[in-house]
Amino acid sequence: MGTAIKKTISLPPDLAKEAEDVARSEGKTLSAVIQDALRLARIDRLKNEFKGLQGYWSEKAVEKGILTEKDLSRYLKQ
Repeated sequence: MGTAIKKTISLPPDLAKEAEDVARSEGKTLSAVIQDALRLARIDRLKNEFKGLQGYWSEKAVEKGILTEKDLSRYLKQ
């Protein structure tokens, strides 16, 4: 990892204890546990964004009568 930026965060007591317990049980620092959680949250957000885009374009394809790959090939050749 390159340089790190220090930040101060506030956690409710139960969440802080859980994060510390996870760090201890996994042999990680509290910072590493928080970083992992943020990375997983980012992945989840990106997946949801992708699903939203996929749903949007699937709806548009259905509106155009594109239901199969063959339909798509025909549509693209127009």
